[in-house]
Amino acid sequence: MKTIQLLNRSLSAAALTAAAVLFAPVGLGVVTATQAEAAVLPDFTDLVDKVGPAVVNIRTTEKSKAMQPGAQGGEDEEMQEFFRRFFGQPMPPRQQQPAPRGRRQAPQPDEQQVPKGVGSGFIISIDGYVLTNAHVVEGADEVFVTLTDKREFKAKIIGSDKRTDVALVKIEGSNLPRLTMGDSSKLRVGEWVIAIGSPFGLESTVTAGIVSANSRDTGDYLPLIQTDVAVNPGNSGGPLINMRGEVVGINSQIYSRSGGYMGISFAVPIDEAIRVSEQLKNVGRVVRGRIGVQIGEVTKEVAESLGMPRAQGALVARVEPGSPAEKAGVEAGDIITHFNATVIEKSGDLPRLVGNTKPGSKSTLTVLRKGSKRELAVVIAEMESEGLAKKEEKKPKQEQATNALGLVVADLTDAQKRELKLDIGIVVEVAEGSAARAGLQPGDVIVRLNNTDIKDAKQFNALVAKLDAKKNALLLVRRGDSSQFVPLRPAQP
Repeated sequence: MKTIQLLNRSLSAAALTAAAVLFAPVGLGVVTATQAEAAVLPDFTDLVDKVGPAVVNIRTTEKSKAMQPGAQGGEDEEMQEFFRRFFGQPMPPRQQQPAPRGRRQAPQPDEQQVPKGVGSGFIISIDGYVLTNAHVVEGADEVFVTLTDKREFKAKIIGSDKRTDVALVKIEGSNLPRLTMGDSSKLRVGEWVIAIGSPFGLESTVTAGIVSANSRDTGDYLPLIQTDVAVNPGNSGGPLINMRGEVVGINSQIYSRSGGYMGISFAVPIDEAIRVSEQLKNVGRVVRGRIGVQIGEVTKEVAESLGMPRAQGALVARVEPGSPAEKAGVEAGDIITHFNATVIEKSGDLPRLVGNTKPGSKSTLTVLRKGSKRELAVVIAEMESEGLAKKEEKKPKQEQATNALGLVVADLTDAQKRELKLDIGIVVEVAEGSAARAGLQPGDVIVRLNNTDIKDAKQFNALVAKLDAKKNALLLVRRGDSSQFVPLRPAQP
């Protein structure tokens, strides 16, 4: 009871010292009162006073045509943002009440600006450049920026990038307050950070928390900062700030089952955001490199079957015809382990490294193929839309006994080889047992067993008959335009 009462009172420096000594881990020594106060009660007041003026509220409008008589001019801005951001659609219109009998309604204009959404942003230069999220300004016809001193500016969208969810807008002003950029690569898990924004339209709201994780994979081009800072609709685009008053991220997403904060929020690393904003400022868009491959993860089972010491790299599932990768000699089934001598730890590392490489430059890919490493020179192209996948031609099943892998296979026809641009491989006609459980199905094309290319069904069945039933066999299987490794355990004889 005494401990509970003590914690419910204001803690003096002496009490803090005593508590710190009492609960300090063995070997860490005595914690001073000043250290205890800093550790238990962080003070954000001076920090907020310093950075707050450079954080702005952003509201957007769009043109609305042919409004119904009696329609409301606009919904609550925060609810518009809520529905658009978390449900991917505008808020449903309110039910219109019929006009009282005998009262004539005034005609409404054919087109007018109505509220679209609200968000946050922050000024990064004294001449008025503002960073925010791309989803905050997406589809907006007009953008308005409001400072904490209530000055409002009509903003111009310089550019936005959906892949990173970063947008750059410009207001006309001089000697504006601005924030200092930090180094997001130096963030440490457990470090205190604060967010400032306009959740649900409540301007200049400050919330605090810690960095929960770094480099959280949520997409191909952007490892995000995860925090437990309270972030809600309307916070989007606001800054994530460290205890030195530096911006380390742009609050962008939350994990939620309800649409509201549930203890997990994500921010775009400021290093990436600045890189994107500079391209938006200079050329109005973001230029990214590409090599033309579809990739997948290298699983533990695949790594073991290939004799790799650990699971790492990016498995090439498909090589786009005519792409830089095809010209460099990359093949489906290759595992890309390095890009320009940088290790590919997981598949998501590759598109980020390639995307950040200037188109036209020469790079080196290190690939693992059939147990040996090769270095391939590739010329980076500019990113473009992917082609459509083709479907495999399927042959009817034949009544045959399955082999030890649960498969019945047949040779590819000349037409199939031409369509698939293959000179090796066999087609699956029946998949049962372990093959069916692994997801193989008729129409799949097997191009490799362990490290041996498959030329015909006879060769494949002969190799299967010699497999060790105590070890996984590794098939390289093509379906459509994609390839992947499938480990299978042969049936006991």
